Amino acid sequence: MKYYSHLEDYIKDFYLQIGITTPNLLDFREIAEKLGIKVFFWSDSSQALFAKEKPFIFLNESLSKQHQWQEFGHELSHVLLHTGDQFFMSPLFREYQENKANNFMYQFCMPTFMLDELDLYDCTPSTVMQLQKLFNVEYEFALKRFSQYINKRIMLNWNTVFSKTMR
Repeated sequence: MKYYSHLEDYIKDFYLQIGITTPNLLDFREIAEKLGIKVFFWSDSSQALFAKEKPFIFLNESLSKQHQWQEFGHELSHVLLHTGDQFFMSPLFREYQENKANNFMYQFCMPTFMLDELDLYDCTPSTVMQLQKLFNVEYEFALKRFSQYINKRIMLNWNTVFSKTMR
């Protein structure tokens, strides 16, 4: 039985609503187009901005394609889930939003429902490299996200076994 967090459910529903069901369909340009978000490349750090209530995502042009995809996921979180100008926020609330955007980024770029469709049994470098290529992310990103995924599966299995022994 699969147990998804609220965020995992949100991302799965989001992708299914726009017709994205497999990793090869993950393309930030197409996702942005489907959402009506303009993406621009520039030399400054990546960020999401609103002008006249329309969202814009600016990505650093010198980043690798993989890093741009990851940054897009982070910035899209701000567009979809956050309100307000961080310039006027308290530092703690800004930090909270950034942490949420980072968590969203990992889940968005390598969605759990897509990982569930793969036969993944170990966390070897070759498995991580396969995931890196499949989801078009950097190696360290794939390693961290896959570790999150495996740890959750282990905890769910452990909880299932533990709850059965407590009956």
